[in-house]
Amino acid sequence: MTAQLTLDELAALMKSAAGLTVDPKELANRSESTFAEFGLDSLGLLGIVGELENRHGRPMPTDAERCKTPRDFLDLVNTSQKHTDTVPTTGA
Repeated sequence: MTAQLTLDELAALMKSAAGLTVDPKELANRSESTFAEFGLDSLGLLGIVGELENRHGRPMPTDAERCKTPRDFLDLVNTSQKHTDTVPTTGA
């Protein structure tokens, strides 16, 4: 990923990958609420993780599908993304 995942994008993913419509403003206002409170179960979150992996051609963090809240999910994915965007170099 080259840009950080936003709450608006997460709301869109919840709709496309899990069939759940959530207003992005509500998601922003309640980002500490659990995914279950929004009606998203573990399979739905796994679908979101899979969609992101397909979209960006790389695996998401190993615990991404275990996140309980939208805020935790964004923090984990965006923090991990910062570490994978740097290109490792080898000594020549």
